[in-house]
Amino acid sequence: MNQLITKLQEHFEEMVIIRRYLHEYPEISHEEVQTPTYIAKFYRELGLEVREHVGGRGVVATLRGARPGKTVALRADFDGLAIQELNEVPYKSKNDGVMHACGHDGHTATLLVLAKALTEMHEHLVGSVVFIHQHAEEVAPGGAKAMIEDGCLEGVDVIFGTHLWAPTPLGEILVRDGAIMAAADRFEIIIQGKGGHGAEPQHSVDAIVVGAHFVTQLQTLISRRIAPLHSAVVTVGHFEAINPFNVIADTVKIQGTVRAFDEVVRQQIKQEIETLLKATCLGMHASYEFDYFDGYPPVINHVQETQYIQNIAGQIPTVEQVTVCPPFMIGEDFGYYMQHVPGTFFFTGAKNPAWETVYPHHHAKFDFDERAMLIAAQVLGAATWSFLTSENNGDVVL
Repeated sequence: MNQLITKLQEHFEEMVIIRRYLHEYPEISHEEVQTPTYIAKFYRELGLEVREHVGGRGVVATLRGARPGKTVALRADFDGLAIQELNEVPYKSKNDGVMHACGHDGHTATLLVLAKALTEMHEHLVGSVVFIHQHAEEVAPGGAKAMIEDGCLEGVDVIFGTHLWAPTPLGEILVRDGAIMAAADRFEIIIQGKGGHGAEPQHSVDAIVVGAHFVTQLQTLISRRIAPLHSAVVTVGHFEAINPFNVIADTVKIQGTVRAFDEVVRQQIKQEIETLLKATCLGMHASYEFDYFDGYPPVINHVQETQYIQNIAGQIPTVEQVTVCPPFMIGEDFGYYMQHVPGTFFFTGAKNPAWETVYPHHHAKFDFDERAMLIAAQVLGAATWSFLTSENNGDVVL
């Protein structure tokens, strides 16, 4: 394991070069072409088994050790976001209106170089490592489910994944067993009123007023309909009525998101939203259309695998602190993988201590401390090596 840690340090410069190249040429979800081609070429040059177009645009590479044994899967996503980058850096995005604003370029570079280091130690490797490079994490239905259906987890015994996390200081690893990230759903509503002259409201049904009443009442759903011990969020992010100032609106369009960790709560919220919408429209003589789109499931970490990562991370010299974190309301489709095999997903701190301002993920000025990639690779690599060595020798992992 120490040899792997050293090899990764030696390859860190290459990791940075790869990350910056990918950052310059981001591609949005479900439209990735150059990125998966680049990834597949990298693995073929390493001599690994490579499958392209897995579940659409995904890439899966397999490294088989000198001796047979169990199999560890590692996953990295590679899609960018439809954001115009405002950073003035040498590796600024060259694709207009698209940037890596969430660190997926770093995830990809981390996994590629880790694969290279493990390949160089092939003679000592027991078992196999499957490198899953996933497309379309940012936009539901995402790439994970399709890649699983296309066989990316066949023969896999455990899966590990990480997210470079800019709000958390460099050197800190965040872990949590159970729910660490929420389910992320979306809803769309059309409220149909009756338009009219702004001076004669008695002859109209004002869709804006109906919509405003609904959105205001929606704020009580979590506080009065969901048990206090169950965390959930309902957010309206879009309220649209394109109308002249002196005309009563005929139609309003409302869009929002629902976040929850518990599946029962998730389904309850869906029902409660429509119940409230129906009652509001009925009482104010309007009609409605309601569409609810199930997004990603919650990310539920397995206990043993989480404890395993927690233990391994504490042994890595570049890791200064391992923290059991509270759950996050953000969504991630990594949860699909752990519906099929045991695993855990953790966060790798990527906040540069010298930066006065740290921009959040999905911001046009987002960036991260590239040294976090080395830490992520070392934790994932050590966990993989240790798991295969322990499991295939019949020893206890923990």
